[in-house]
Amino acid sequence: MKNSYFVYFLLIILSACNDKKSGTASLNGEIKGLGNDTIYIYGVDEMYDRMDTLLVENDKFSKTVSLDTLIAARLLFSDGTQYPFFMDEGNKIQIKGSAAELNSLEISGNTPNEEFSAFQKELKGLGTPSEKVLEDKAGKFINEHHSSLVSIYLLDKYFVQKEKPDYAQIKKLTEHMTGELKDRPYIDELLNHIQEEEKAAIGKTAPYFRIPNPKGKQINRSNFKDQYLLIHFWASWDTVSRDSNAVYRRIYKQERKNKKFALLGVSLDMNKDTWQKAIKADTLEWEQVCDFSGWNAEIVKQLAIKTLPANILLNPFGKIEGKDMTEEAIKKKLKEIENTEKEKQQNKSKR
Repeated sequence: MKNSYFVYFLLIILSACNDKKSGTASLNGEIKGLGNDTIYIYGVDEMYDRMDTLLVENDKFSKTVSLDTLIAARLLFSDGTQYPFFMDEGNKIQIKGSAAELNSLEISGNTPNEEFSAFQKELKGLGTPSEKVLEDKAGKFINEHHSSLVSIYLLDKYFVQKEKPDYAQIKKLTEHMTGELKDRPYIDELLNHIQEEEKAAIGKTAPYFRIPNPKGKQINRSNFKDQYLLIHFWASWDTVSRDSNAVYRRIYKQERKNKKFALLGVSLDMNKDTWQKAIKADTLEWEQVCDFSGWNAEIVKQLAIKTLPANILLNPFGKIEGKDMTEEAIKKKLKEIENTEKEKQQNKSKR
């Protein structure tokens, strides 16, 4: 899954608030060869919405942190290495390792950390396993540890974060989770996301939309009757999508006389003036629309757009035929459309 609106950043909060009083957990460790340094502890939402530091002196560190529920967090080292760990109120977390192998730390002090350490050791013994082997190992762990917080971490790392996640496989893995684990906020949000993606999957009919262009005219799908419609999503403030506008300029120039094909730019801008200036600066001559709702735009939600740039190809019947297509894939599809139209014309002439 591409880095986007819906990015888990590998580690997420794994429980909701409870009625416990505020408590603490201690972290003690020694990482040989680290010397005098600083390690950062990151939480990722309101359950641990801060950054703590571990001051390392002569390879050793000690810290007491405040928390009142079980969380997942990560250690961030000065070289950029990140390592996950879990902690709860009352835990005494022990961290050991070598600065030369920061991806192979031994963290103990509660069951989730010990389970994760055992999993990492198993992977290390495999040498350089293939992606398929890693997924098999992670899937096996998840199926055998129905209520372990580590299962959520592995689900996210090895299945959700893939460039093209297999949502059927992810749903099947979550079905094995029992007890409190299946009720965690992460799983709930993940399944909601999958539901959104499935509604906007290839083969599904795109929802109705009605969005104004720069002149205030409401544009909807009926404006592109009997045409293949390539909708591209961009914003004036997003440099990558601005760069991608060059691709659509080339496609527009090539296909501007093609009556069976149309382009539609949908901006996630919030300001009309900056949007219109970007249209002019990027020479976007085809239809452009924006409702100035940003990521809250109805079409963005309905088509499960989570990152910029993005595109979706609709056939003349409004069904989704392509998503996030490269320039090469778009041109290939246009060639297919051209050949199909030629065949139709030839068949008509034979009658």
